[in-house]
Amino acid sequence: MSVADTIRALGGWATRRELRDHHSLRQIRKACATGEIHRQTEGRFVLPTLEDHRRLAVQCRGRLSHLSAALHHGLLVKTVPEQAWVTIPRDRGTRRSIPEGVSLHRGDLSGDTGPQSRHVTSVLRTVIDCARTLPFDEALTVADSALRSRKVTAAQLTAAATAAKGPGSAQVRRVADRADGRAANPLESVLRALAIEEGLILTPQLQVADSGMFAVVDLGSVDLRLILEADGFETHGTREGLRRDCSRHTEFTIFGWDSLRYTYEHVMFDQEWTRWTFRVWKATRAGTIPESPPRRRFAA
Repeated sequence: MSVADTIRALGGWATRRELRDHHSLRQIRKACATGEIHRQTEGRFVLPTLEDHRRLAVQCRGRLSHLSAALHHGLLVKTVPEQAWVTIPRDRGTRRSIPEGVSLHRGDLSGDTGPQSRHVTSVLRTVIDCARTLPFDEALTVADSALRSRKVTAAQLTAAATAAKGPGSAQVRRVADRADGRAANPLESVLRALAIEEGLILTPQLQVADSGMFAVVDLGSVDLRLILEADGFETHGTREGLRRDCSRHTEFTIFGWDSLRYTYEHVMFDQEWTRWTFRVWKATRAGTIPESPPRRRFAA
């Protein structure tokens, strides 16, 4: 995996420490020198496409918005956009041609004021735009990141969602209702979104406490005695790490918890199968016959 691919997998930007978990300092420096990645601030690295998006927004005389604005504000996303997301005033004509590589949107920008408002939508407006436009898992990832970074408060998000009108407003309220800053990263946000869509309401970073056992898990429900763990694209790293993982999940089982584990590929690229596992878990628990598995995108 290249340094740029690692940044994509982490949600669009990464700290030096996060990159060092996967790459040597020499590899990181080389990626910067060749333009594969850019150092946005001291210790934070992004993809060079973000600067291209800013340039295209200026060329369109619009504002960077949606996923492009999310990355600009330092929010993490499920998928780094290739196209620049740009919003222009609803009443402006488009006599000039739209540059290639732009996903153009129209909206009322008059009430979106604040620092940098001439060039990029505000953080709150960005979260609402994403919730209105994107699939649920992508929108929830952005909203979770905004709450986690404290760039938006739950009260602000709820108020903006309540005031939302027009197409997509129901989705905005759904995202605001389910957004949770306790989600650690995009992988956990996407996994939780898939679970929600299959009727499973789970708590991020749940504390599991039983006699003789304590653990903090990625997602879980005390009432359902269910644990979901999202294993990133990292490996166990060491034999000791593998041993701890095995001990952890064995203890979950002997204390009566159902523990389901998913890889990065399961959550991001094999969502049909991941959803199926939730439905089968529910069917088995209810004593009904589960449906057959879908065709797998990845070998078992």
